Amino acid sequence: MLAQSRQPVVQISLDLTSIDEALDHARKAVRAGVDWLEAGTPLILAEGLRAVQAIRREFPKHPVVADLKTMDGGYLEVEMMAKAGATHVVVMARAHPATVKAVVKAGRDNGVRVMGDDLGCEDKPAAARMLEDLGVDYIVHHTGYDERRDPEVIAARHGRAPSPFDELEAVVKAVKIPVQAVGGLSVEQVLQLPEYGVYHLVLGAPLTVDADSFKSPAYDLEGLLREILGKLGR
Repeated sequence: MLAQSRQPVVQISLDLTSIDEALDHARKAVRAGVDWLEAGTPLILAEGLRAVQAIRREFPKHPVVADLKTMDGGYLEVEMMAKAGATHVVVMARAHPATVKAVVKAGRDNGVRVMGDDLGCEDKPAAARMLEDLGVDYIVHHTGYDERRDPEVIAARHGRAPSPFDELEAVVKAVKIPVQAVGGLSVEQVLQLPEYGVYHLVLGAPLTVDADSFKSPAYDLEGLLREILGKLGR
C-alpha cells in the first residue's frame, strides 16, 4: 500500500493535441512548481508514444503519467509506455478483470505504478475496492467529459451536472490507496479536495486547457498555476 502524503501532490493533465503545445504547457507548469506531468488521452491519440518520450526527455526527473485508459491488451500497452518513459499508467475499471491484472503485472515487471479509473461505473466505491483488490496503486475517481456536458444527463439530475464530488467521500472511505478526483473541477473545488482525504490533485480542463478546443487557454496559465500552488502553501 502506498503511504498517503498530507502535503498535496499536484499533477497537470496535458490534454492537448500536439507535442509542442504540450511541452510549452509542461514548462510553465514545472516553473510554477507542479510535481507530476500527465500525457493526456488526446495527446497520446494525436502523437502516440512520441509524446511520452518527448516529455521524458525534457523532464527526466518528473513522474510522467500516460493516460491510456487501457481496456484490453494491458500488458503490451504498459510495456510500451514504460519503455517510452512513463512512470504511471491508467487502466479502466470497466475493463475485464483479466486486463486489470495484466496491467498490474506489467506495472510490477516494468517498474510502473498503476492507476485505476472508475469512469462510467455505476457503483464507484465498489469499483474502487475491486481495483484495489486487483493490485492497482491509485484510484482515479472520474466524471467524464461527455457525461458532465450531456443535456439529458443534466436534466435527469434536475439541472445539476455530474461532478467528481458525487460519491467522492464513499470512494475515499472504500480504499486504503490514494485517490484522485478529476472531471471539470474549478479552482475552488480543487482546493477543497484535501478536506475529503484527496491529496493528489489533478489540474486539467477547463482549468489548464480550453475545454471545447483542447488548445491553450487564453489566460495566463503559469500565473494561474502559481496562484493555485500558493493557496496550497507551496
